[in-house]
Amino acid sequence: MSTTKEPDHSFTRESVRERLQELADPKYKEFQSKLLPGVDNVLGVRVPQLRSLAKEIARGDWETFLAENDREWYEHDMLQGLVIGCARMDFEKRLALTKDFISRINNWAVCDVFCGSLKETKKHKERTWEFLQPFWQSDKEYEIRFGVVMLLSHFVEEDYLERAFAVFDAITSDAYYVRMAVAWAVSVYFVHFQEESMDYLNHNQLDDWTYNKALQKITESYRVDGEMKATIRSMKRKVM
Repeated sequence: MSTTKEPDHSFTRESVRERLQELADPKYKEFQSKLLPGVDNVLGVRVPQLRSLAKEIARGDWETFLAENDREWYEHDMLQGLVIGCARMDFEKRLALTKDFISRINNWAVCDVFCGSLKETKKHKERTWEFLQPFWQSDKEYEIRFGVVMLLSHFVEEDYLERAFAVFDAITSDAYYVRMAVAWAVSVYFVHFQEESMDYLNHNQLDDWTYNKALQKITESYRVDGEMKATIRSMKRKVM
């Protein structure tokens, strides 16, 4: 008779706290904190380690974890999003949990990692597109950023080009992390669809700052050749 014990997949608030403390790296905390202005509760756990812990939690009673997970550290929010992204559940339930989670997002890192974790989106493109519409029209910085980063994470496809460009044009927020997300998204679309994106750049409704930042990000891509980068630089708008 085997005496091997099954792994314990239960995670209490205290056990999660202890695991995060074990994984914390003071040097990484110092580095990460510099990238997150206004966030003062960074513990210093790297994203790959958080992904691994999230997968462990998702194999157990992840619903209790989501219900009890606190916000003592920035990493608690990261874990919340990652578990929502990887736990097995019905897609509509995932969307409902996503909607609830977005209200917790208060920095670009949690937003962007969370968007990348929602991989099931590829199986439900049109339902996700419908779900995202209120966020593009929101007046809250991280709700809009969530919507935009979801586009560059999961909708860089020919079938969605014109609709994505229309979304970018319709966003009027001057919040920094919104404009940065739009510029980033435009550059990602450009890398994959240069001809169509060039046409968009010549006929867009972006504000000058976002437009110029998009051009800058395109020129920073190693996937754009030197001749094209020169052309992109020549398109910069003069801002008075």
